[in-house]
Amino acid sequence: MARIGEITDDGGDPTLKPIFDKQRELFGDILNTTRVMAHCPPILRAVGLMGQAIEQSGQLPKALLPLIYLRVASINGCPF
Repeated sequence: MARIGEITDDGGDPTLKPIFDKQRELFGDILNTTRVMAHCPPILRAVGLMGQAIEQSGQLPKALLPLIYLRVASINGCPF
């Protein structure tokens, strides 16, 4: 049983709606981490912006990013 409930409906929140819509479009559903962080929309938004900054920083080759995501998911026992 999950310790923290997952938010699956944006409830009309102007911060959650575009994030939920985009993830449904990209992945077919909302990612679990997003569902948990949705309890605090400002933190969810900040985490998303940080992820974008890392991807756009040029510090990591773009071709390497999907492999990093897959490896981290594997280490954490998460299906990707």
